[in-house]
Amino acid sequence: MHLTPGISQLTVGRKKMFFDHIEAAPADPILGLTETFKNDPNPKKINLGVGVYKNEAGVTPILDCVKQAEKLIFETETTKSYLPITGLPEFGRLTRELIFGADSELVDDGRAVTCHCPGGTGALRIGADFIKQQNVAAKMWISDPTWANHYQIATAAGLKFERYPYYDRATHGLAFERMLETLNQAEEGDVVVLHACCHNPTGIDPTVKQWERIADFISEKKLLPFIDFAYQGFGHGIEEDAQGLRIIASRCKEMIIASSYSKNLGLYNERVGALTIVSADKETAARVLSQMKIAVRTAISNPPAHGEKVVTTVLSNSELRALWESELTAMRERIRNMRVLLVEKLKEAGAGDFDFITEQNGMFSFSGLNKEQVEVLRKEFSIYIVGSGRICVAGINADNVDALAKAIADVMKR
Repeated sequence: MHLTPGISQLTVGRKKMFFDHIEAAPADPILGLTETFKNDPNPKKINLGVGVYKNEAGVTPILDCVKQAEKLIFETETTKSYLPITGLPEFGRLTRELIFGADSELVDDGRAVTCHCPGGTGALRIGADFIKQQNVAAKMWISDPTWANHYQIATAAGLKFERYPYYDRATHGLAFERMLETLNQAEEGDVVVLHACCHNPTGIDPTVKQWERIADFISEKKLLPFIDFAYQGFGHGIEEDAQGLRIIASRCKEMIIASSYSKNLGLYNERVGALTIVSADKETAARVLSQMKIAVRTAISNPPAHGEKVVTTVLSNSELRALWESELTAMRERIRNMRVLLVEKLKEAGAGDFDFITEQNGMFSFSGLNKEQVEVLRKEFSIYIVGSGRICVAGINADNVDALAKAIADVMKR
């Protein structure tokens, strides 16, 4: 019997139902890979797909600063009532301090307003919804490559988007001039999505001088920067990773920032992100905030409290803040050390020159492996890498790096 795609044998012979026409969606390229990994019986399998930090033991830990903050919250919390629509005011202020710097006038002058969103993804989506609902921009420009969900979020919000080149495969570096050349086609009022640091998936970031040119370009073209700031502290440091964003803030009177505490505080399943919008003056910012509240109210009504209280407690307590910065430094240095070790092991295995990996930042590395090579790694070696060749360096440790390097060398020689 021939069945229409998406229609199962179970639907034949019964009354047609409302959802019978729905076809199965394709698996998410990253989360679907994780499901395949879980079903792999190989005890030596390696998952380098999903973007979560893992320690040397292969565990995604709860930070000590988080545990201590949770203990304080447990001892002092008196209610589970709703938070304000935009979250705790102190959370917003501390987020702006982290983004712009404690001495920035944007922390308290009223031009920048912040709301708590469910993770960086939630901040991106609510920001995109805000743009669409307020007719802020006609088109969004997104890097190619980028985190795949950027495209989906733009589409779901009803925004048109174009791609601008970012990665130069020949040099394994930033295609900077081609990037600006393409963005020159953008029209006044268009939105440009930029990764503040630790570009996902390439790990390649602009230099300070390049950020200055980008900021001047955006200002002259009268474009609206939308900054995805998911990895603050994972590149070179908390302050260093904010340099590009702060350069743009110094030249552009308006901007949107989606930031996240999933990575740098390890609060992956608490979904703590923030949407910050900077306006030209505080009167405009007040009107913007009123519309942000509507966007949040219609999407999630009120933000979840626990993760937000953890962030607020850690950032406002000097001892916990110092502990957090120490733990974040340890995570960043472990990833950096794994980059160096992987390159050394690849050389030993005869895989060729992969020195460019040590020039990349953050959790990810664009390995240069093609889809066919990635498929061989999965099928023959139980090594799981995203089809683009993106490797989560945070998943590498002393126990699996030799096997990884030898497998990559094997597929490179075919």
